[in-house]
Amino acid sequence: MIENIPKEIIDIYKKFENSNFEVYFVGGCVRNLFLQKEVKDWDLTTNATPEEILKLFPNGFYDNKFGTVGIQTEIDKKKHIVEITTFRTEHGHTDKRRPDKVEWGRSIEEDLARRDFTVNAIALKIEPSPSVIASKAKQSQIDGIAASRSAPRNDNKSIIIDPFGGQKDIKDKIIRAVGDPKQRFKEDALRLIRAIRIATEHGFTIDTKTWEEIVSDAHLIEEVSGERVRTELLRILGSAHPYDGTMLLKNSGLLQFILPELLEGIGVSQVRPGRHHTSDVFTHNVLSLKFCPSTYPIVRFATLLHDVGKPKVEKRDENGLVIFHNHEIVGSRIARTICDRLHFSKKDRDKIVNLIRWHMFTVDEKITDAAVRRFIRRVGAESVKDMMDLRIGDRLGGGTQTAESWRLKLFKKRIEDQLKPAPFSINDLTIDGTDIMKELNIKPGPKIGEILQKLFLEVDEDLSKNNKEYLLKRVREIKL
Repeated sequence: MIENIPKEIIDIYKKFENSNFEVYFVGGCVRNLFLQKEVKDWDLTTNATPEEILKLFPNGFYDNKFGTVGIQTEIDKKKHIVEITTFRTEHGHTDKRRPDKVEWGRSIEEDLARRDFTVNAIALKIEPSPSVIASKAKQSQIDGIAASRSAPRNDNKSIIIDPFGGQKDIKDKIIRAVGDPKQRFKEDALRLIRAIRIATEHGFTIDTKTWEEIVSDAHLIEEVSGERVRTELLRILGSAHPYDGTMLLKNSGLLQFILPELLEGIGVSQVRPGRHHTSDVFTHNVLSLKFCPSTYPIVRFATLLHDVGKPKVEKRDENGLVIFHNHEIVGSRIARTICDRLHFSKKDRDKIVNLIRWHMFTVDEKITDAAVRRFIRRVGAESVKDMMDLRIGDRLGGGTQTAESWRLKLFKKRIEDQLKPAPFSINDLTIDGTDIMKELNIKPGPKIGEILQKLFLEVDEDLSKNNKEYLLKRVREIKL
């Protein structure tokens, strides 16, 4: 297990050890080492105070009251922040997020007791080299630490401190709260969704007592900031089991506080004779997520919400059959509200909204090249593949057996043709604003842009018209 820790991280660890401080690997990095999975975030805990840590690492940064110092390092030419936290105990959590009072702890066991789940409450200590042991012999620190543990495992490479049975829960694939789950969730309500996120990422189940408390305390998630919820939600959607995670959110009651708009689709039937839909709107949305081929969480989120507008526009036609006219327009507005509530970045919000707004595109083989180019401009060349992935999820989530119809395949080929070498844009016109000003003898102003836009729309329908002589003639003819 130790061999999977990068040298740069070992060097940071050894600096504490060589300065006579206790130091341990803790949290998700230890869990992932046991699971033999990639570790993205390295966390250490120590009996050194933040001030002592900063003496060891003068370039570290410390800007909180919870004893965490960030140390920047580089692994495989990529920058990483290693978080070093002083042993601590926490008291009171009035806002269901932060402790009201933090005190430096005296032992690793105290520190582990405040953590969320048993799989994250394991500490790993690298066995010191003989030279280090000799330098500390007088204090007998290592022997004293080992003797104080309840049956630590020593494999001649590491010492594992596991007072809450985390190793067994990792082996059995169980998420279990440390101690009393009621207390753990009231300390930080984000743990409600974190339990589901960790279970979803690793294919674990949640133990009965912990699950029952999640259901009981689901309403507490409303006290957590939108950006914290968004981070966990996107990790669920970015996992190998986004559908299962979403259904856990629903069954726990958390979804009604996180995405209540999605639940409005329950019981809203989409069944029409001759159509492939056989389920209600909610089921269709989550199945579309399940079958969406994209692994990008933002695209998966758009897929999950793509028909969120249907319950708002549900009507019956003259034959009494359900219709959802303009649901993509209403849905894009709802998605914008959701993204703002969860504090998505403008870039991600705009992508989600745009994908939902234009997901009802036609793939009729008779549409013109100009229509294909308009589709590319609406969606954005960079989002065309994402839209195709949403459409595939939409098809399979609606009960269609094939991911792509022949029309969709043809449409994708036509898009590829229009993207070579690049989609036609207003900058590709053979005249520009200067030409218009000379032709009409006018000064710069909004009229120039309006003329160019009219010319662009005309040429886009027939690219053969993109020659200077013709366009200058049209400049004289256009009336604004």
